Amino acid sequence: MPAAPSSLAPGTIGQIANTVRDVPRAVAFYRDALGLKPLPIPAPPNLAFFDCDGIRLMLSLPEGDFDHPGSVLYFKVGDIHAAHDALAERGVSFLGKPHLIARMPDHELWMAFFRDPDGNPLAIMSEVPGPGPV
Repeated sequence: MPAAPSSLAPGTIGQIANTVRDVPRAVAFYRDALGLKPLPIPAPPNLAFFDCDGIRLMLSLPEGDFDHPGSVLYFKVGDIHAAHDALAERGVSFLGKPHLIARMPDHELWMAFFRDPDGNPLAIMSEVPGPGPV
């Protein structure tokens, strides 16, 4: 019998990240060739964001352990600390504790990263309401 769904289980995909070698070239491709709409998210020059019908696509330069071909799946959770604890109890080995990634005008973005059994990077993310300094 399958386990009952839990509010702490990963659900909706909130973001997909692709690593690129040249952000301006990639932005031109995704914007001009694919016709994706850039998102007006304040970001350093090594990041770019696009709207893919409600799912955010992030383009970034490779970083440390996240220098890989392919994508990172980010699962939205309501309470990142409770979800982290619940998933860790189920055997998920996190690369670190949940941490603040960015303060947006109307929310804070928190994430915690882990890998699947094949080494593919995954993350849980939580957009905590409330103003934060940008």
